[in-house]
This record gives sequence, structure tokens and C-alpha cells, in this order.
Amino acid sequence: MDGRLRKAPYPEWVLMYRLGLGRDHIAALVRAPPATVGYHLRVARFQDPQLEAAHRAAGAAPSAAAVARMEEVIAWVTGAGRLPRGRSADQAERSMEAWIRQRRSEAAVGTLHPSYRDGLARIPGWDTNARTAADEARWHARLAELVRYRAEGIDWPRHREYDTEEERVLGVWIHGQRQKFREGTLSPGKAAQLDAAIPGWQQGRTRGRAARR
Repeated sequence: MDGRLRKAPYPEWVLMYRLGLGRDHIAALVRAPPATVGYHLRVARFQDPQLEAAHRAAGAAPSAAAVARMEEVIAWVTGAGRLPRGRSADQAERSMEAWIRQRRSEAAVGTLHPSYRDGLARIPGWDTNARTAADEARWHARLAELVRYRAEGIDWPRHREYDTEEERVLGVWIHGQRQKFREGTLSPGKAAQLDAAIPGWQQGRTRGRAARR
């Protein structure tokens, strides 16, 4: 444990809870006492009555339809002897590749439900796309960094005319997310996470407003 004093609720812990991680899981990841994490989450739930519902939805067990979809993907991979390709001419194969990619993303950030984890263990190497996993982990790390940045009362980071390297890095990242959203290439899941974690991210800073430092 780093021993830092954090003002409750700590945004990074709240985000992890919103993504479906429980108190003890968060405490183990950040090396903080479960009671401390629990206190921050209680404050967060008081401030945001919708937080608990979001947590339960993110961590809920897959539905019967979702499990059936997993079995369909596993059967296809077993029959084909390979993982589905995202550039396949077959739409069904592309859909299965996207499904597996989403499960990899969840595994990369520690939110993959055990039902999926145990089922997909029947597909050797399903989660070995290191580049994709690393990209997803980096995306969530940037989101957590921006949550902390905004929690300090600082205006939205700029990708031009920035004051610090931190502002440049975060400014470039959120600018890229806005561009993808406008172009329709940002996944609905990522857009929803941005909406929940940093409301107002699409608009950003008001033109002409001075940055708060």
C-alpha cells in the first residue's frame, strides 16, 4: 500500500467499481485496505444513486443468450481449427472475431466474467493477441489518468498549446476519442464508459475559457 491520503471518493476506484470490480478485487489491485476502498465506494454511491446499478450490470453473470453465443463461437473455432478473422468476407465470422476481441478487452482490464473465462479456456490461445490486449489496457489506463486529471479541478486537456507533457498526452488521447466518436468508429462500449467516467467529454473545454491549474 502506498499510504497516500485520498479525498473520497477516489475517481479511479469509482471507475473500477463502475466497470464491475468488487471492493475486495479493487483493494487487491491497488494494494489498499478493503475497508478504505469500501468507504470511498459508499461515498460514491451516495453521490451517484445510479452507480450501484451500473456496477451490477457490468459484473452480472452472462445471460442464457450470451452463454449460447459463447458456445456458438467455441463450436465454430473448434470446427474451423482457427480463430475467426476480422477481415473475413463472411459477416458471421467478423462478428465472432469482434465478440472474442471484446472478451480480450475485458480480460485485459480484469473485468472478464468467470463464466466467459472458464468457457473460453477451451479455446487454446484465444487471449494471446498481445497487441490488442495491450491497446485495450492502455486505453483504460488513459481513461483513469484523465479521470484523475479532471478530479483535480483542471480544465479539459489540450492537444495544442498545452502547458505540460501530461496535458499533451491526455489532450491527444481525448481528441482522438472525439474524432472517432464523430466518425462513428468509437465502439458503443467505450463511448458509454467515457460518458459515465467523464461527462462532457464530447464537448470538452469551452472556447476561450482559461485553464484552471
